[in-house]
Amino acid sequence: MTATGKLFILSAPSGAGKTTILKKVMAQVERLAFSVSHTTRSPRGGEKNGVDYHFVSVDEFQRMQEQNLFLEWAEVHGNYYGTSRPSVLEQLELGQDIILDIDIQGAAIIARDKSVQSATVFVAPPSLAELENRLRGRGTDSNETIELRLRNAAKEMAAAKDYEYLVINDRLEDAVSTMQSVIIAERSRSHRLPDGEPINLVTDK
Repeated sequence: MTATGKLFILSAPSGAGKTTILKKVMAQVERLAFSVSHTTRSPRGGEKNGVDYHFVSVDEFQRMQEQNLFLEWAEVHGNYYGTSRPSVLEQLELGQDIILDIDIQGAAIIARDKSVQSATVFVAPPSLAELENRLRGRGTDSNETIELRLRNAAKEMAAAKDYEYLVINDRLEDAVSTMQSVIIAERSRSHRLPDGEPINLVTDK
């Protein structure tokens, strides 16, 4: 029997380093896929359909929404974003673990969904002061944008208590190691090896 995969839900404030952690973990952990969301916004420079997002029309998105084809969806800045229920469930049924990068509202919705096995992980900076240093150090955002992200970060970090796991990104190497440990622990919990293979114990009578 094929082991059922686990959905790992990750949330973090902007600038916490979640994307960097994910890239390193994805490169080192076997049988781990990234969930590609649907969106109605236009592709940005370098983005590829089916890789970064599934880019769809508003009509197509609303059709999927009416057919209950999203585990969760939201409207952000005039654009729709959603996580495909059939795609996620199909991969999980094949024993594939999936990483889903999503905000705290979407995470709460999916965590309540009993049709999927999920583990919630919050990635946080060591402090808001350090987060501000990182955001300003990028040199890519206006002061107004940084202030908005810091206000949002304070609200998001207050929700960290609702997550099963907390990863503090103080030293990147430690954060990556902790995230890998979470995945291995969840695999062991569902009687699977660190590489995701099911454990079949055979005992002699």
